[in-house]
Amino acid sequence: MELIIQLIAGAIGGNAAGAAMKNLSLGTAGNSILGVLGGGIGGQLLGILGAGGIGEAAAAAFGPDIGSLISSGAGGGVGGGVLMAVVGVVKTMMAKK
Repeated sequence: MELIIQLIAGAIGGNAAGAAMKNLSLGTAGNSILGVLGGGIGGQLLGILGAGGIGEAAAAAFGPDIGSLISSGAGGGVGGGVLMAVVGVVKTMMAKK
């Protein structure tokens, strides 16, 4: 459940970053794909660092709590936006050469 939230939030974060930084935008499809990838990676990194709520085993036994859902959404959204921005900057720099 948390992974799905991370992926959806990543797509939203990637598109939001693309809308905020028009010069780095990769189009709706590109922003969404990079957002999903960044959301999955960002959310998993937060889980590894211990900021992911109650953890996988406890979530399986008791169901996810609201804190872990919010953490997954935030990590996914930020991860998606950051990855989209980084790839956009690299693409822009490569186009200038």
